[in-house]
Amino acid sequence: MPGHADPPGESRPGLAAVPSPERGATRIADRVVAKIASQAAREALPPLPADAVPPHATVVVRRQASGSGGTDGTPTHSARVRVSVELGYPTDIGARCGEVRRHVTERVETLAGMEVPEVAVQVERLHLTHESGAVKGRTQ
Repeated sequence: MPGHADPPGESRPGLAAVPSPERGATRIADRVVAKIASQAAREALPPLPADAVPPHATVVVRRQASGSGGTDGTPTHSARVRVSVELGYPTDIGARCGEVRRHVTERVETLAGMEVPEVAVQVERLHLTHESGAVKGRTQ
């Protein structure tokens, strides 16, 4: 009967638990990992002006063969990420890049289940931010 669940503690006859290495694996496309990384970079930065280019990422995913992975026998995958961002100026560029690096690492590891040994953050452009009370005019 569709939608019928077995009572707790009972299993259907003829079905055996299959060990995880034998069940197969989920493969996440590189472009999906890149979208996760781009979104994570946006989350780590303050809102950008309307004319700013949103962060974008390129990803290289390295897949290890079955059996050569983690402690439970499942393959491990790692993603090397390059994120391009635009930042407001003046700002602590190093601190902003560090925030992006940490957040991208955490989100890709959490959402894609991949190790992230490297996140390279490239600042493509700086845009001048006008804070309240700031003097308008030439910035030196």
